[in-house]
Amino acid sequence: MRRTLAVVTATRAEYGLLTPLIKRILNDDELELELIVTGSHLSEKQGFTIRDIQRDGFPIAYEIPILEEGNTPCDISLTMANALRGFAQCFRDDRPDMVVLLGDRTELLGVAAAAANERIPIAHIHGGEVTAGAVDDCIRHALTKMSYLHFTSADRYRRRVIQLGETPDRVFCVGSLGAENILHVPLLAESELREMIGAGRVPYAVVTFHPVTLEDASAKQQAGELCRVMEECRDIFFLVTKANADAGGDEVNRLFERFGSTHSNIRLVDSLGVVRYLSAVKYAAFVLGNSSSGIIEAPVLGTPTVDIGDRQKGRLMAESVIHCEPEYHSILSAVKKAERTRHQAVGIYGNGSTSAQITEIIKSFFREDRIDLKKGFYDNENTFSDSGARRE
Repeated sequence: MRRTLAVVTATRAEYGLLTPLIKRILNDDELELELIVTGSHLSEKQGFTIRDIQRDGFPIAYEIPILEEGNTPCDISLTMANALRGFAQCFRDDRPDMVVLLGDRTELLGVAAAAANERIPIAHIHGGEVTAGAVDDCIRHALTKMSYLHFTSADRYRRRVIQLGETPDRVFCVGSLGAENILHVPLLAESELREMIGAGRVPYAVVTFHPVTLEDASAKQQAGELCRVMEECRDIFFLVTKANADAGGDEVNRLFERFGSTHSNIRLVDSLGVVRYLSAVKYAAFVLGNSSSGIIEAPVLGTPTVDIGDRQKGRLMAESVIHCEPEYHSILSAVKKAERTRHQAVGIYGNGSTSAQITEIIKSFFREDRIDLKKGFYDNENTFSDSGARRE
């Protein structure tokens, strides 16, 4: 009997990571893909990136609109509520055997709650990581506790998931889907990529800057400091991808739009898609901003990263990642250092077999009928000791 895996994607970045897993599930004789598209994919303001999925030829089972127009904290909460309602109705009418969720987006909490209420097991990817500057940090850990199977990108993260009380035999270190993408996706030639983005022959950088959601009213100020640096570095072409739908994202995008309209060395794009984005990162002088792609994907391609502020604080980082404070002089100094940094590929997030490992592990749990949602709480002997207490 084929088992149905519902794979949920809500953003362009998440979809890019999920692509190899979606392909593998689609072509597996024991699994049935149920691809559910939601969130910013269905927003014209965010580039209506469902078109990328359609161009890739993946069958879309459901489109569930959940995104509120704004991105204030209240709008984010309403989006989460919309996700809970929309996915509750979807799972009620068409119950999959398992739901696959990746990462830490706030709307995924609503999806997970709907799955939990329908007693659908959740497979969570990229748990155990830490991003101290974003509210996503607590969302990620909450998703870990709501999930049954866990697929981490590094052994340190696996240990953290176990520390959260998840039984070790349900927690697997499989590497990163982003690293797999890089190792297996055919990239564009540099000349083709440069013509596509309009960079000519000058050095260029790929910029992705998202709001830091645990810092009050800092998004516009920090993005402004970044713009000052781009203005100073006129000999570099900056390819800027828009911020995501976090609180403050619209404000950051408006600032970049105004800045780009008066500076010829800036190009702002809604989305590049997987192949163009990875190709752009590969040939870039450096990556600049605070996106996880600068921490996970860029080092695999050998491209230095300038990581701004605290948004990614706590992640495992290669030596090619240069951290700086979110202010002009610190960013500029880091950019100058990145320009001098040697390009050398680093592999700390797996060997490119992540999607194969995930599907095989999921199938083994189905084959052996090993799923029991009464999972209990695993006490780690190294961190749990109540003096004089009797252990049950």
